[in-house]
Order: sequence, then structure tokens, then C-alpha cells
Amino acid sequence: MGKTKELSKDIRDKMVDLHKAGMGYRTIGKQLGEKATTVGAIIRKWKKFKTTVNLPRSGPPCKISPRGASMIIRKVRDQPRTTRQDLVNDLKRAGTTVSKKTISNTLRRHGLKSCSARKVPLLKPAHVQARLRETQRWCQLEVFTLVVLRRAGVSRGRGHARGM
Repeated sequence: MGKTKELSKDIRDKMVDLHKAGMGYRTIGKQLGEKATTVGAIIRKWKKFKTTVNLPRSGPPCKISPRGASMIIRKVRDQPRTTRQDLVNDLKRAGTTVSKKTISNTLRRHGLKSCSARKVPLLKPAHVQARLRETQRWCQLEVFTLVVLRRAGVSRGRGHARGM
């Protein structure tokens, strides 16, 4: 559900004044062009806090700005082996001091898991070359098998001989 426009202080004060005069939520809503539920919410807020001004949100403000969060996410997506300590150091250079836990929370909030670098990369260059050689060998074997089967008159479909 999208965020709706905020009512001006004058309209909210007028709602409270009309309520004090004994009017109902629906009547006030029709007169001011607002829904009865909106009028009810403003009146309840006035009864509880004795003010119609919007109160500040609960909790502390975010330590990492949206720009810093996008920088963290970009770096983690580009380099998955980045540690949380590296990210803390990057933010410190940018002028924001945060803990590793804050980095973890930010990553989790954006759908990424916490970063902890692997000690050794998954594949060393020697392993990559060995895999490549094995793949090439299998491709050559597959081509050889096809040539032999074609000469013998066998198709490689479902095991049927050609011409049957």
C-alpha cells in the first residue's frame, strides 16, 4: 500500500474543533472531504497525545545512508569474497563508523547473506585447466562415437537401428 499525502495542521486542528463541538466522524469527514477512518485516527491521536502534530518515529536513525548501503551491496555483488571488515573499512574511509553487525543487518535487509571470505578460492588455475582438458577429451570422445555409429548405420536416438 502506497504512502498517502499528509494532512495539513490546519485541517487536523479543524477536525479536533468539530469533534469538540459534538460532530461525528462521518459528518466531519464529509464536511472536510476526508474519510471517516482518517478523521477517527486523528481524533484518537489527539485524545492520546493531546497534539495533532506528527510525532517522530521510534528508534534511532539509520547509521548507514542509502548511498552507503548501495555502495556496500554493489561491492558484495561484484566481489562476493569481500569480508565485513573490508566493508567497515570502506565506510570508515567514506566518513561513517559502523560495526560488523550493522553491515550484516544492512546486507540481510537487502536480501544478501553475511559475508565471510573463503580461505582458498573454489578452483585454482590448475584445477580450471584440468577441467578444461577433461571437457575437451569428452567432446572428442563424443564426436568419435558419433562417427563410428553413423558408419555402422545406427542413429543415436532411442537405441533404434537405422532403416527399421
